[in-house]
Formats: sequence, structure tokens, C-alpha cells
Amino acid sequence: QARLVESGGGLVQAGGSLRLSCVASGIAFSISTMGWYRQAPGERRELVATITTTRTTNYPDSVKGRFTISRDNAENTVYLQMNSLIPGDTAVYYCSAKNELGGLTYWGQGTQVTVSS
Repeated sequence: QARLVESGGGLVQAGGSLRLSCVASGIAFSISTMGWYRQAPGERRELVATITTTRTTNYPDSVKGRFTISRDNAENTVYLQMNSLIPGDTAVYYCSAKNELGGLTYWGQGTQVTVSS
């Protein structure tokens, strides 16, 4: 059974940093594109970062240069280092996994990130 468990969220002041972690089990982690998405109240879920099996990364302009996604295939873990946080980054952050050979996208339960001004 696929399971993604996020951790590392919390309350931080603007300009601060947080590191999110997502531990995966029950999936073929090494052949999955891993991602982070976020959803603020009343807003749609949006892409934050993705990393492929070849470690190609993708970021929207809103986080480019501030956030870094990485993966550790030995630990089945994906990370999101978030620096220079702004109040607009406040959201629930979700981890995702999609096998690059096809199939479902799996989601974690989310971790809350709150950035105070």
C-alpha cells in the first residue's frame, strides 16, 4: 500500500527557512517523479517543485531561487528546502509520487506551513 508521510512544517517568521521531508513506502520510489504541491485556503492546489528520476527539477517562478527539491533514493525520501519564506508561502504542503512508467499519482496527507509577517 502506497504511503507518503510529510513532516517539517510549522510556524516561521518571514525571511526564515524550513525543510520539509516526505518518506515514501509501498511505491517504486527510484522510478517515480516526486513532487511538492501546496494549497492555501480557498485556493487551488499548485505546483511547488518536482524532481525526476534523473534529478531534473522544475519550479514555478514564485519559488524559483528560494526553494530547492532533492531526493535520497536510499532513504525513499524527498526534501524541500525553503528559504526566504514570505507570508504568501503559507499553505498546506503535499508530497506527491508518480511512477514514470505510468499509473496513479499518490499524495501525502500534507503538512502546514505558516509564515508570519
